[in-house]
Amino acid sequence: MPRPIKLTKLAKTAIEALEDLKAQDIKVLDVQKLTTVTDTMVICTGTSNRHVKALAQNVVEDAKKSGFRPLGVEGLEGGEWALVDLGGVVVHVMQAQARAFYQLEKLWAVEPPAGDEAEGAAPKKPAKKAVKKTAKKAATKKAVRKPATKAKSAKKAPAKKAATKKAPVKKAATRKAPAKKTAARR
Repeated sequence: MPRPIKLTKLAKTAIEALEDLKAQDIKVLDVQKLTTVTDTMVICTGTSNRHVKALAQNVVEDAKKSGFRPLGVEGLEGGEWALVDLGGVVVHVMQAQARAFYQLEKLWAVEPPAGDEAEGAAPKKPAKKAVKKTAKKAATKKAVRKPATKAKSAKKAPAKKAATKKAPVKKAATRKAPAKKTAARR
């Protein structure tokens, strides 16, 4: 059973801003143990491009009013997925299709491995048998390879150039002087 997440003032501000504009399916993920980029991720759904933009902008405005400076905002132009980086809290506002496709909840729900290297545990070494097998495979691949010989070069048909029609060049019309009548007047 997941333990309750202790929300900071910043996270509460972001969630309230989303609730004010009727964000759907708001999820809060504690990712402190998974990444050093942020502590909390808030993921919610907007119903349209305009709704996603409005939700993200409302989070930015409310954060500023509460004294928090947003580090960055991305995706407001497209409106399918907007990201608001508040430092300790990252807010993802997505349309339903994008949210179903990327499945961020599933991506960030992965628990860290039991023997985490950051806690001082030595990294695991591959088993000796596996190392020997890969060495044997590499050796047999080298032995099987034959020295490169010049292959008979087959004459290739010259590549046909794409028939491109050039637009006819229109010449400037020159006006000819009318021909003089040479017949004498009588």
